[in-house]
This record gives sequence, C-alpha cells and structure tokens, in this order.
Amino acid sequence: MAWFFLLIAGFAEIGSVISLKRADGFKKLLPSVACLFFGSLSFYFLSLSLTSLPMGTAYAIWTGIGSVGSVLAGIIFFNEPRSLRSILLIMCIVIGAIGIKVTSGH
Repeated sequence: MAWFFLLIAGFAEIGSVISLKRADGFKKLLPSVACLFFGSLSFYFLSLSLTSLPMGTAYAIWTGIGSVGSVLAGIIFFNEPRSLRSILLIMCIVIGAIGIKVTSGH
C-alpha cells in the first residue's frame, strides 16, 4: 500500500501545482482552496507512505512525480515551451525514479 499512497501523493502534488498556477498569487479563491486541499492531500499520503518506505526513496519518487507531472501539465495546459532537450531531461527523471524503485528493495 505504501507505493500506492506515494503515487496518490505525487498526483496530488501535481494538482496542487496546477491549482497554484491558476490561483494567481492566491488572488483567486477556488484555485487557492484547491491548491491548499491538494497540497494537504499530498503531504498526508506522503506521510502514510513513509510509515514503511525509506524517507530518501519516498521523497525522491514524490518529487520526481511532481516534477515530471508539473512540466507536462505546463506544456499541456499552459502552453509552456517544449523542446527535445526538455523531453529528454524529463525522461532522465523518470528513469531515475524507476531506478530508485527497482533498487530500493521495497
């Protein structure tokens, strides 16, 4: 279950960042509330995953999911720039996260 909780935490982190972008410096109420909700949800599920996963492993995977998801969300929803170089670097993060999972022993 810890890996499932970590996956939920990562996706909630992506929701938090998307909401933060839409909140316009916390000037817009609904995106601001959504940001706080998803951020809290992310930390809650991260804390659940930490009950049985090593801290370094869980944090690396959580930040990897959040980083990759945020970059992709920026490209898809906010028309942020994309390039072959940025896609290749995102793939490095994904490969690193998979490597940490495979070698963690959990």
